[in-house]
Amino acid sequence: MAGVMARAKAADVQTMLAINARLSEYEDVLAIAQQYDHVFASVGSHPHEAEKEPNILASDLIEKTQPEKIVAIGESGLDFFYEYAPRDLQVANFRAHIVAARETGLPLIVHAREADDLCLEIMRDEMGKGAYTAVIHCFTASQAFAEASLDLGFYISLSGIVTFNSAKALQETAKTIPLNRLLIETDAPYLSPVPMRGKPNEPSYVKYTAEFLSKLLDIPYAQLAKTTTDNFYDLFTKVKRPTQDIGQ
Repeated sequence: MAGVMARAKAADVQTMLAINARLSEYEDVLAIAQQYDHVFASVGSHPHEAEKEPNILASDLIEKTQPEKIVAIGESGLDFFYEYAPRDLQVANFRAHIVAARETGLPLIVHAREADDLCLEIMRDEMGKGAYTAVIHCFTASQAFAEASLDLGFYISLSGIVTFNSAKALQETAKTIPLNRLLIETDAPYLSPVPMRGKPNEPSYVKYTAEFLSKLLDIPYAQLAKTTTDNFYDLFTKVKRPTQDIGQ
């Protein structure tokens, strides 16, 4: 862990968000965040876990947002690619996460894979019950899904996948995302960007995705880094911002 943190600092990664994918591991994720001043965490249950962690109540999630270091809800959503959990259980858990995001005012981290239509239907339906904020995490969906998510006021986060040679469609979609709604992430330890493919991913590698995107979008790296950093703090409002930011 010390090496990971040192390399992140060297890459000018000033703040990190550790994602809770299993409620059973909530305490472990929170402990990591509490160990480091610049690390924060979410509370949630990944759609893959819906059979092992079914019928989650919004109140269960809300209760766990009390620590100062818990700054987001999720990740949650729908994954019909692997279908490790029944769809009805995924849907029920997803709605509970949205309710928790709405009631706490914390942003929702959305996982959507091969479930665009139903995911969008649920997000729109829940928005009709009251506003909430969200980011479509590790975005790989269609241009239409991106536009619909932006219409809901959400952010879109790109991972190392966008650097892959096979991701031409995603790269074209990336060009259409407004800069004030764009985030960049690692999804560590998965999806290491080029040129680190095949290695376990880590926070320092986010710079490679940022470098790729700066060239793809034809904007200076420093501008992209500052803008996406600003977007992060605009979305995750509970995160304490460092006194010295990227680009300053």
